[in-house]
Amino acid sequence: MSLLDEAAKAQPQAYAPYSNFRVGAAIRTASGAVYTGVNVENAAYPEGTCAEAGAIAAMVLGGETKIAEVAVIGDSDEPVPPCGGCRQKIREFADADVKVSMMSRTGKVLTLTVGELLPGAFTTDHMD
Repeated sequence: MSLLDEAAKAQPQAYAPYSNFRVGAAIRTASGAVYTGVNVENAAYPEGTCAEAGAIAAMVLGGETKIAEVAVIGDSDEPVPPCGGCRQKIREFADADVKVSMMSRTGKVLTLTVGELLPGAFTTDHMD
């Protein structure tokens, strides 16, 4: 199963009663493990969580810290990239050349690197 398939499999589990905009995300780590997440909305909108953040939390809980690939599917006719906060969260655990594939509900796919999505990211490269 492809990483986009994993994200699509997770998407229906999203909790989006306010926007009805369901997002599923899947992360493959350097070890090959796959972690998924969905968006979870809240009546206090900024208190919700993104699908990518959920997948990252599951990855960290699983003892992993190195993202090798990301897939995101949004409930839109066009591919939806991760929000700015999630781009930074992804960059925390992924090199700039890691691919992020984004798929629309119609199957249209856009693939960019983390560096293309977030040029000039805050990094911990200086912390050895």
